[in-house]
Amino acid sequence: MPMDQMIQIFNSKGFSVQEMVALTGAHTIGFSHCKEFSSILYNYSRTLQSDPAYYPEFAKSLRSACADYTKNPTLSVFNDIMTPNKFDNMYYNNIRKGLGLLSSDHTLSSDQRTRGFVELYSTNQDAFFQAFVRAMEKLSVYGIKTGKNGDIRRRCDSFNNN
Repeated sequence: MPMDQMIQIFNSKGFSVQEMVALTGAHTIGFSHCKEFSSILYNYSRTLQSDPAYYPEFAKSLRSACADYTKNPTLSVFNDIMTPNKFDNMYYNNIRKGLGLLSSDHTLSSDQRTRGFVELYSTNQDAFFQAFVRAMEKLSVYGIKTGKNGDIRRRCDSFNNN
């Protein structure tokens, strides 16, 4: 997704560029299915197999790990290959080194509007944590329905049948 579009989506919901970059840090945990980034991993262009923003050996490893993604749509890889189960700032270090998984990761580290925040968060974990907390607090109250427009679920995974 182009950065202009990402920024527009977040801005339309009242989030700044810095808040968007901080929230994207959630990619430090979790995984993505290979089909979600296959278009930048295989047959990227007539002359390039993969997006040149990938570190070449990383792209090669991803192509190997995702080789059967068309037969097995559940194939996935960690978003953060260095510390996949730890909430930290390694995601930002990774994308600066070409170890970002998604095209949006690549764009964050290359676009002039976001690169400074990526650099800050990659070198200052406390700054990332503080920005993430503030942005998550803001996100947690975005679009809350109250009064007759709202409904507190008895179970989080299903709608109430009133």
